[in-house]
Amino acid sequence: MSTAVRLSGGRGSRVRRAAGILRYVLTCWKLNLAAAMEYRASFFMLAVMMFVNNCIWLVFWAIFFARFPAVNGWDLRDVMLLWGISAGGFGWSNVLFGNYPRIAPIVANGELDVFLTQPKPLLLGVLVSRMSLTAMGDFLFGVAIYALAGEHTLIGAAKYALGLLISGLLFLFVTLAAGTLAFFFGQAEGMASQLFNGLVALSTYPTDIFKGTARIVLFTVLPAGFISYAPIGLLRRFDGTT
Repeated sequence: MSTAVRLSGGRGSRVRRAAGILRYVLTCWKLNLAAAMEYRASFFMLAVMMFVNNCIWLVFWAIFFARFPAVNGWDLRDVMLLWGISAGGFGWSNVLFGNYPRIAPIVANGELDVFLTQPKPLLLGVLVSRMSLTAMGDFLFGVAIYALAGEHTLIGAAKYALGLLISGLLFLFVTLAAGTLAFFFGQAEGMASQLFNGLVALSTYPTDIFKGTARIVLFTVLPAGFISYAPIGLLRRFDGTT
């Protein structure tokens, strides 16, 4: 009887702790959004500029595919979905966990000490303490691409949402791993920044255009290839010849 009571009490304690952490995260997101809304004009301007920037890149791809209708099995629709998944995943991860690209400078500059004194999970506290304004434009761009080129069915929407989740988690975890280099090399901000920028840039190119060593790098050192290989693999319409 006492064992059952202890087990029940342990489960209840874990549930209460999880609920407390969830309330903490939701409060951080609410405060971050409220802070962003203090400068509404700046918020919307940055978001719109990022949205337009992504659209300009798609215009270049449209011009390219007007001359070359397919490249290694990829057409304009595939690249649009790739950009939507990449930008959308980057967007939601930066909106909700905006500090993950800044782990290296946070560690190198001693800013981690502030979070060490807080009675909340350390990494989670660091990640949710900041929200990226421009990333909202990326996320909305991803939603717009689904509206234009996505499969408008329940299954299609679920697959696209799963693709956004996979893409965002890849950005989050790979960039976190790069940021932890600061624990070993001190001022690793430049190295982590280069890895992050390379990941973002390469994630917008079809994986199949890379061969040999470049392809190996895309699935190891800079695993941007997984963003087009895994999520886009869920979305592409194969016809038996691809």
